[in-house]
Amino acid sequence: MSPATWPRESPLEERLLHVDPREGRLRDARIADLPALLEPGDLLVVNDGATLPASLHGATERGEEVEVRLIGELSEGRYSALLFGAGDWHTRTEERPAPPALGPGDAVTFGDDLSAVIERRTAARLVEIAFRERGAALWSALYRRGRPIQYAYVAGPLEIWHAQTRYASRPLCAELPSAGRPLVWGLLLELIRRGVRIASLTHAAGISSTGDPALDALLPLPERFDIPEETVAAVREAKASGRRVIAVGTTVTRALEGCAAQHGGELRAGPGITDLILHHGFRPRVVDGLLTGVHDPTESHFRLLEAFAPASLLHRANAHAEQAGYLCHEFGDSYLVLS
Repeated sequence: MSPATWPRESPLEERLLHVDPREGRLRDARIADLPALLEPGDLLVVNDGATLPASLHGATERGEEVEVRLIGELSEGRYSALLFGAGDWHTRTEERPAPPALGPGDAVTFGDDLSAVIERRTAARLVEIAFRERGAALWSALYRRGRPIQYAYVAGPLEIWHAQTRYASRPLCAELPSAGRPLVWGLLLELIRRGVRIASLTHAAGISSTGDPALDALLPLPERFDIPEETVAAVREAKASGRRVIAVGTTVTRALEGCAAQHGGELRAGPGITDLILHHGFRPRVVDGLLTGVHDPTESHFRLLEAFAPASLLHRANAHAEQAGYLCHEFGDSYLVLS
């Protein structure tokens, strides 16, 4: 399937394939049709995490070129990160050269206002780093020096605003939580006008590709989340009244289901970390349906969808989408997996 190579100007006109697991039915629609596909009382839960400028180009103390891609914040000023050798997003991730041989104590400088020290190396490309800067100085430098993570199929260099949802808040995401990208304010207001409830949580969406097959097999890695009391109350109310909870993206699903799994099936407010991997044998306790992007069947994301629909139906949906010209990846079209 062809990827979307740039953010499109009319999100409401983007394709939406309604996949009904109960009926085994596929229906072509547009994002603008979403209010007609949901029912009054349904609860739509979005991820309001903002996307970091997580790609940083720098040099080692020996002058070697290195790209650091931030994966997730460990504590203030400390991040798990991926290392790449010379080059940039123009080269396919899996074809990027290996990073320099860096170990604990080695430094990487990104400019005269930003530098980091390697604290731990857990794999060839996977490290934990600590920035020397803290607080406002760190955040200012990150936004001056960093760029959004992007891949070779994108047509040009992305700016940070290309990688945000309309309702983004705290900058915790390594990459755009892309399922919510086409949800423009007018569409959200129309959903509310029709009686669909909207709630939010924050999930630190991680990286989608490491360039290392062994690491890719472990994706998604453990990720942070924070669920507000209001969202917990909205989910409980929807469940008590027999209404559906629709997650906007697998990040929302992992946060809700991961939290419930940690507390005996009960959803609780507050921060947490989820290492939940959705798969065909997983039975959701909280989420009834999913709005998600179109992805290739070879990707880990596609396997996550098997928690909501049979693999045979998903493969049929993918074949239909490819024949009909749907576009994939973060700027691509969408599936609504919902009975």
